[in-house]
Amino acid sequence: MNAVHTQPHRIGFVSLGCPKALVDSERILTQLRAQGYETVADYESAGLVIINTCGFIESAIEESLGAIDEALLKNGRVLVTGCLGAKADFIREKFPEVLHISGPQAYEAVMEAVHRHLPPPNDPYTTLIPPQGIKLTPRHYAYLKISEGCNHKCTFCIIPSLRGKLQSRSITQVMTEAEALAKAGVKELLIISQDTSAYGLDKHYAEGTWKGQSLKTRFKELCSALGELGLWVRLHYVYPYPHVDEVIPLMAEGKILPYLDIPFQHASPRILKLMKRPANSENNLERIEAWRKICPDITLRSTFIVGFPGETEEEFSELLDFLKAAELDRVGCFTYSPVEGAKANELPNPVPPEIQEDRFQRFMEVQSQISSTKLQKKMGKKIEILLDEVTPDQLTGRSWADAPEIDGCVYVQLDRKVPENTYRTGDILHVEVTHADAYDLYGKIVEKAPSV
Repeated sequence: MNAVHTQPHRIGFVSLGCPKALVDSERILTQLRAQGYETVADYESAGLVIINTCGFIESAIEESLGAIDEALLKNGRVLVTGCLGAKADFIREKFPEVLHISGPQAYEAVMEAVHRHLPPPNDPYTTLIPPQGIKLTPRHYAYLKISEGCNHKCTFCIIPSLRGKLQSRSITQVMTEAEALAKAGVKELLIISQDTSAYGLDKHYAEGTWKGQSLKTRFKELCSALGELGLWVRLHYVYPYPHVDEVIPLMAEGKILPYLDIPFQHASPRILKLMKRPANSENNLERIEAWRKICPDITLRSTFIVGFPGETEEEFSELLDFLKAAELDRVGCFTYSPVEGAKANELPNPVPPEIQEDRFQRFMEVQSQISSTKLQKKMGKKIEILLDEVTPDQLTGRSWADAPEIDGCVYVQLDRKVPENTYRTGDILHVEVTHADAYDLYGKIVEKAPSV
């Protein structure tokens, strides 16, 4: 254990978990910067270390515990927050020397603990804080969290017990932050929450104001307002409630990206009922067909769970049939993993791991073929891409159909004669697709788009 800390106002910070946890980290970091603290990338020179943990599935818990253990070994002064922090007794039992433990969104508790164990400098340099706050994403895109918590009781999930019930931010707050991000040079906003399409339900769609206009704290109104910023606006974690249909025309009109991340999770009515999924009575295939009629270019992303307790071979076949009929563009799949505290753990007939793995492989084989076929149809087409990485011989970007880190990429090989600094991260280019594989596209530059 390292007990030497030469820089008392330096803090090490580890952010784990989903984009929603990343936003929590950004808020804590903004508060730290506001009070004069400096963050460092190594443990040894830090006065203490903050770890924002994830506690959703077993692998995430193990990663969080590993991070705590490493920080204790290399620094010795550790604060723990985030989803796993909601299980304080569990953490304290394993690491009694941890200085502080708090759950998700506990910004004030974290700052109080920092003050207690590492008092702030006398003259904080608040003018060094950018208007948009501290961001952990690249400069050209940012996550915009519109609410906390969730009102649903999905049996495989413990998020409501970790993050509480739905708590929507006011539309005034959300749009003010979105505008600040746009002014800071952000080109893409990724809208996130636990249940994005339920936005405003807890506030009874209360009215707010933005740019002198009255707006309801409601999903469609938010999407319309965001569409006025001239940015790529990407919707994540959208449940298929009937009112989701109202935003599809906004996509067709180019106001927001024609992209919908909608976690169906399964297709068998019985399994969906066991999962207690919202909107499980909706005929999702009919909805998908209707959306595509309104917006033919819409990209649909979803996630599914295979090997859920009690899932039979016939029910898994139902899922594969749905996958083939829906022809979703982007799909993630997970084998069911018991999460401590989840009601699904009490269900009978757990699926053996070897059968879970077999179903996962079969599922991904089907989806890989669907994805490959759909991407092949883009050959010869001209698309718009946002650059994520620039090297001397290659550009890596994403199209409207690709969210960062979870979807595919578009690769462009560069001629070495191209002058340095011709292209920069965050540029928007027009590219002609020349090649495709199962998940990624390859192309050549047609032209550089005007600056947004």
